Order: sequence, then C-alpha cells, then structure tokens
Amino acid sequence: MACNGTSVATFEYLLPNGTHASDFGLVTPAAPLRISLAIVMMLMIVVGFLGNAVVCVIVYQRPAMRSAINLLLATLAFSDIMLSLCCMPFTAVSLITVHWHFGDYFCRLSAMLYWFFVLEGVAILLIISVDRFLIIVQRQDKLNPRRAKVIIATSWALSFCVSAPSLAGWTFVEVPARAPQCVLGYSEFLANRAYVVTLVVAVFFVPFSVMLCSYLCILHTVRKNAIRVHSQCDSLDLGHLTRAGLRRLQRQQQVSMDLSFKTKAFTTILILFVGFSLCWLPHTVYSLLSVFSRRFYCSSSFYTTSSCVLWLSYLKSVFNPIVYCWRIKKFREACIELLPQTFQIPPKVPERIRRRIQPSTVYVCNENQSAV
Repeated sequence: MACNGTSVATFEYLLPNGTHASDFGLVTPAAPLRISLAIVMMLMIVVGFLGNAVVCVIVYQRPAMRSAINLLLATLAFSDIMLSLCCMPFTAVSLITVHWHFGDYFCRLSAMLYWFFVLEGVAILLIISVDRFLIIVQRQDKLNPRRAKVIIATSWALSFCVSAPSLAGWTFVEVPARAPQCVLGYSEFLANRAYVVTLVVAVFFVPFSVMLCSYLCILHTVRKNAIRVHSQCDSLDLGHLTRAGLRRLQRQQQVSMDLSFKTKAFTTILILFVGFSLCWLPHTVYSLLSVFSRRFYCSSSFYTTSSCVLWLSYLKSVFNPIVYCWRIKKFREACIELLPQTFQIPPKVPERIRRRIQPSTVYVCNENQSAV
C-alpha cells in the first residue's frame, strides 16, 4: 500500500468490506461534524438541482432566451446538475458511515465523472470570460448561438479526454479509506504525477490565469469608458444646445446606458469567477499535496482535510444559482412562474391596473361629483 512504502501505478484498494478508515490509523471527523456536513450536502443537492434546472428550463422553453451566452450558462447549469446527482449523494453517504458501499468499479467511475463535470463547468466559465473580454475590450461580438453550440460540444469532448484516464485505470485512484470519495492518491511514478499536474493545470491554473487577465482588462476598459462618457457629458452646455449638440447628448446617454448594462452583466460573471476561485483553490493545493507529499497523504488528519476540501468544491454547484437569483431579475421571475400556484405569493397589483380590473370600485359618482 502507498502509505506502507509501496508505490502503486494502478488502482489501489484500501478499504476491504467491513473495514473503516479508523482501522488505518486515520482520525475521522467527529460524528456530529460528519452528519452536519452530510446534511448540508444533501441540501446543496436539492438547491443545486432546482436552481440549475430553472436555468435549463428557461433556455429550453423560451426560444428568445437561446442566445450564445444563455446557451453557455445552461451548459454550466447542466454540468452542475450532473455533478450534484452523480457524485454528491455517494460522498454524503460515505461521510455518515465512514465506509464506501458502492464497489470498486463505481469508485473509479465516480472519480471520472467528478473531474469530467468539474472540467466542463470550468471550461464554460473560461469561454464566457473570453467572450466578455472580446465584447467589452476588443468590441468584437463574434459568438453567435451556432458557434456557441460547436464550442460547447468541443468542450465536452476535451473534458472527457482529460478525465477518462481515471476510469481506464491509467492513474492511481484509491477506493475511499483516506477520503470520503475516490481521490488521486500519493504515487512516486512520474506518469501519475504528470497526469495530476495536467489535471490541476486544466481545472484551475490555466482558467484562473486567463479569467483574471480578462477581468483586469475589462475593469480597466470599463473604468476608462466611464470616465470618458462622464467627461464628455460634463463638457456640454445644456443651456445652449444646438440640434447637433442634442443628438450628441442622446448618443452619449445611449452609450452610458449600454455601458451600464454591460457592466452589470460583467459584474455577475466576475462574481461567478470569485466563487470558482474560492471553492477550488483549496482543492487544487490539496490534490497536489496528495500526490507529491507522502507525509501529507499518510497523515492521520488526511480524512478530515479531504472531507472539508471536497465539501467546499461541491459548494460551487450551489453558488451559481444563488448568484443568478441575486443578480438576474428574469431568473427570479422565472422561479416564481415555475412555482406551483399554491406556493406563489400574489403580487401587489398597481393602482392603474386595479382600475381596469374593477372600474366600479374606483369610478363612483356622488351627487356632488360630475360625471366626466
């Protein structure tokens, strides 16, 4: 076994039936903490599934919503749904029981699916960031729905190719004994280490670097445009406007409104990027240490560390719909529309609408009033 001095190039199975992680000298989290993490994870599954399903339903049911950016967001939502359904429930069960009940083959399959859906979600975030960069900085809106579909299909294929070695047995993946789900374990073989480096570079370092550069350029451009628009508006003499000056003012107002819209959309994507960074930076460091550091991987606290880091990585699938609900009005309206009628709160009807619905309650003529 890897922690007993033997390097392994293929799958190593450390958890025979009926054996618990404590039998290997591991310190597992206290039962209340494990149960709390599992319960919260089950709530995350429900919220992540329902919230991301709303995004997919909106794009599917409304042809007007099938723009390139919305197709990308729907794909991101679908990858989060699959991650929630295919991986999180089994991790929650393992957290409670400290035992893997689902067999060796499904362990490898779950590891592949985990990286597959994570890679796809990160790829979509990267594509959206580059698209925002081209629109705002380069002023090139080249992404149409047809191209978006081709890019989405390509991203799925590349994500599968990168994650497939975990299922094929070409990398060292352990049946959970040192973690609540299959993880990339310690190995001294160069091929295994090279694969892990490739994986974390594809999942975190390259997307993080590209997105960070894109957002810094976007922020600089937005700030520069805002200063230019405000300075041009301030230079206009509103008391002596000619017809040409009025047209110029209208153009400046249109540019200002367009800038405000783009800034709001960009802010939403920026929040998604921040959430991705906070959720995945610990997991990236954890993955590298697991494969390269024997001391870290064989430590008694590895199970506890794995539980917390994996729980945080799953939090990203719930984070996105919460941001949509906070930032996007159409998403909130769609959530209300999809609720059953018994759970919907009747909206407050404006006064002018109530007049049209019940005119007799408003237009009542007294003897001292004249009917118009």
